[in-house]
Amino acid sequence: MGRRKSGRNVSGVILLDKPRDITSNAALQQVRRFFNANKAGHTGALDPLATGLLPLCFGEATKVSHFALEADKTYRVVAQLGARTTTSDAEGEVAWRCEQAALESLTQEQIDQAIAHFVGTQEQSPSMYSALKYEGRPLYWYARQGIEVPRKTRQITIHNINFIAWANHQLTLEVTCSKGTYIRTLIDDMGQFLGCGAYVQELHRSWIEGVEGPMLSLAELAEIAEQTNREADDYAALDLLLQPNDCVIRQVQAVSIDAANALRFQSGNPAKITLDAPPGDAPWRVFHAASGEFLGIGIWQNGVLSPKRVLNL
Repeated sequence: MGRRKSGRNVSGVILLDKPRDITSNAALQQVRRFFNANKAGHTGALDPLATGLLPLCFGEATKVSHFALEADKTYRVVAQLGARTTTSDAEGEVAWRCEQAALESLTQEQIDQAIAHFVGTQEQSPSMYSALKYEGRPLYWYARQGIEVPRKTRQITIHNINFIAWANHQLTLEVTCSKGTYIRTLIDDMGQFLGCGAYVQELHRSWIEGVEGPMLSLAELAEIAEQTNREADDYAALDLLLQPNDCVIRQVQAVSIDAANALRFQSGNPAKITLDAPPGDAPWRVFHAASGEFLGIGIWQNGVLSPKRVLNL
């Protein structure tokens, strides 16, 4: 017999502005304790060095959170020029430094050329300090043991790189990219292209496609959590902060269905409706026409809307 989960059956999303020097999981567990939630997950980790948008999903929202992993994202990154590190960020040890003269001779034209070179679809090899798994262990585990293992390249797309500033040998950029992009690797590659080396000094995620709502800091959440009365199971002040279950997948097309079809859909059966859209594997957000409740994710095929993920309401 499985162990019963403790905590509340609370559903919704908190869009956390993750602080620096904390893992995404540690941030998740801290907020989970604030809400006393029995089920929680996030939609894509940020490194401890990184800050910014980290959607935390509770309860039924976890059923659709993986759709957000496919989304494009925007990061603001500060790259330190003049060296490479073992982790391609400021937390690693310096592995190589360029000559000061080479760094001083760098021009805006060269930087513009590097930016143009890395915009578009390309193959990228993940850092040895990434969380990708090899034979059941994350790559960073092997890296910390000094073990080099094979890494598969992946196809990514850098949609845009905006130049923000360049001063004191630090280059600030805004990067909009596809899923699976490692900004640390991008900056390391750009540094090699420039011939001076580079690593990530600061990284902030500012946007995720389809995610809508205000961000909250850990400090703000902690302050409001102090207003809860756990003995009375009163979490009203915190629950008011929860965003809708579908706030992380607003890029997914939406459809509303009537009460009879909603009952079928919630029971795991296809909804018989008419959609002015070609069939395919693209997901749909499904809503109850009368109540406006988000019911789950469906796939439109063969004249019916088949349930892919159904929420328990």
